[in-house]
Amino acid sequence: MTIVDRLARTTGDPLFSVEFFPPKDDLGEDRLWQAVQRLAPLQPDFVSVTYGANGSQRERTIGVTKRLAKCTGLTTMGHLTCVGQSEEDLARVVDEYSRNGLDHVFAIRGDMPGGPAVPWQPYPGGLANATRLVELVASRGDFCIGVAAFPDPHPAQHDAALDARILKDKWTAGAGFAITQMFFRAAAYTELVDRVRSIGCPIPIIPGIMPITMASQVLRFAELSGADVPESLRSRLDTVADNPAWVREAGIQIGIELALDLLDRGAPGLHFFTQNRSGATQAIWEAVRR
Repeated sequence: MTIVDRLARTTGDPLFSVEFFPPKDDLGEDRLWQAVQRLAPLQPDFVSVTYGANGSQRERTIGVTKRLAKCTGLTTMGHLTCVGQSEEDLARVVDEYSRNGLDHVFAIRGDMPGGPAVPWQPYPGGLANATRLVELVASRGDFCIGVAAFPDPHPAQHDAALDARILKDKWTAGAGFAITQMFFRAAAYTELVDRVRSIGCPIPIIPGIMPITMASQVLRFAELSGADVPESLRSRLDTVADNPAWVREAGIQIGIELALDLLDRGAPGLHFFTQNRSGATQAIWEAVRR
């Protein structure tokens, strides 16, 4: 079954998926595999590895992704961005995924060095946006293609209606499903779904959750991605900021509350950005699976 097939199921548990972070070195790769070993027994519907930001990390990402597919037997999705690569380079990666039996690709534009607020500039000979990347992937095989969605407006344009139109363009180009950027307000997810449906786009949208294990790190990611952090959440984290164990416990509870709210609002599943830490993801999923 493809991810789209699984999203179309009307019975059983909601979809559960996990994303790992690209390792920078051998030590980081060891930590990633430790997280894989702990989460694989939960039988996630699919797994993936965030695409590396530079050449060496990209090679590790591709290598780990291929190993994930071969060693775990889990549905594995390859990641791909337009950053720092020509169209020829991108086609080569897509073909490598295909040769290794990977028939799912997550196609995103990616961000410039410095974050999503930095004005986008295509790489020489590269692609201008994610819609063009979806078209490229679709042209090179029978892939199930995922794309990004933004519950909080993309920080470059601050235009939620534009984000919805771009998502529809990606669906028209061949995308089968979307995964959101991290966010902290369940209402932001339903508002996104409503915007997209109102312009005639039926693409399934999976909410992405980043479990809070280190408050400063997650808040930094939120600032870079433009995610709105409610003052009530900041206050909860501030009260436990001096104790890492309490931060982790508070983060798990916050994740459980968000996940339950999303499922109650009709989300078809949950996608966890693990940061290669398995415990919080496991605790949240086991608390909310139905």
